[in-house]
Amino acid sequence: VQLQASGGGLVQPGGSLRLSCVGSRNILVMGWYRQAPEKQREFVAAMTSNGSRNIKDSVMDRFTISRDNRKNTVYLQMNSLKPEDTAVYYCAADEKINIGLALKDYWGQGTQVTVSS
Repeated sequence: VQLQASGGGLVQPGGSLRLSCVGSRNILVMGWYRQAPEKQREFVAAMTSNGSRNIKDSVMDRFTISRDNRKNTVYLQMNSLKPEDTAVYYCAADEKINIGLALKDYWGQGTQVTVSS
């Protein structure tokens, strides 16, 4: 399975970005992790093909995850971005439902998100 992420970039604080990740086929669970400089990779959000979601508590009032199963694509809409959201965002997927919808099976390349004035 291949995952292709896109949509990162430079945005000012308070701005928005939408990340997209296309899978080479439909996968049960798809979502996003991020890794900030000198920090460990952390879970951001994931969604199953039937609509169940899990979003990191600290971003759930600003980030939304959605999927288009016909396009094998998962989206991460990020609003009210803050400098602390700066990170490389990785698309990931899993064939099974893990605790917290953790994603382990497949990883895409990262896309850089930089929030700065």
